[in-house]
Amino acid sequence: MSTGRYLLLVAGMGLVTFLPRWLPLLVLSRRPLPRWLAEWLDLLPAAILAALVVPALVAPGATRELDLGRSEFLAAVPTLVVALRTRSLAATVILGMALYWLAERLL
Repeated sequence: MSTGRYLLLVAGMGLVTFLPRWLPLLVLSRRPLPRWLAEWLDLLPAAILAALVVPALVAPGATRELDLGRSEFLAAVPTLVVALRTRSLAATVILGMALYWLAERLL
């Protein structure tokens, strides 16, 4: 592939990635959102994170068999409780890392 075609391909991929993010921002930034929509949008990051993390914690591997005794899951439960109670990112990360390390060493 020539350099010109490669650069055109990269520019096209960038445009295809950029436009779906930019257009809604452009349209929605000029008008106030209804309260229910703003509250709903605030929940999206937590929902996406949960959808990515929970399957790996609870049912690892290709077979997706439920395994609640894994060190990752055992460290995640108290870490979640601390995160919900303290709302501190630093405390949550430090506790999660320490509990995971302990669970790996002890189990």
